[in-house]
Amino acid sequence: MKNNLLFDFTIDKPAKTVTITREFAAELSLVWDAFTKAELLDQWVAPAPYTAKTKYMNFEVGGKRFYAMVSPEGKESWALQKYTSITPKTNFKMFNTFADKDENPQPTGSDWDYTFSEQDGITKVNILIYNESFERMEGLLEGFKSGFTATLEDLESLLAALAQK
Repeated sequence: MKNNLLFDFTIDKPAKTVTITREFAAELSLVWDAFTKAELLDQWVAPAPYTAKTKYMNFEVGGKRFYAMVSPEGKESWALQKYTSITPKTNFKMFNTFADKDENPQPTGSDWDYTFSEQDGITKVNILIYNESFERMEGLLEGFKSGFTATLEDLESLLAALAQK
């Protein structure tokens, strides 16, 4: 979908961060749910032709989400997210790392900080991603940027469909 909604993807190498800012023409509560409920996350968080499959999600401080991105051939790439802070409808933070199918995390990962705000029916989501190793993050960036951009477009379509209900 093409529109006038803000989308910005900024890389700050010295700070070892990626900042993604995206606006959606949807109410804050709906956008919040799309980022915090497994049944909605699984509908948009994997770039096509991949799909997402959440094994479990406990959205509370100290809780975790364990999910896989599944290729069309059925190959599963697992990730583990641990929620470190939640302020309902405005912010949550988590640590994200790749893992194996038995939930054994890789030793490195990244900190994600999501901030939500709404004005005049437009919800802005700001995502700050910090990775202690910029070299590791840099190796993932090209595919991450195109994949994340595609998933946010899928989220936009999902939000439009949900708003019609």
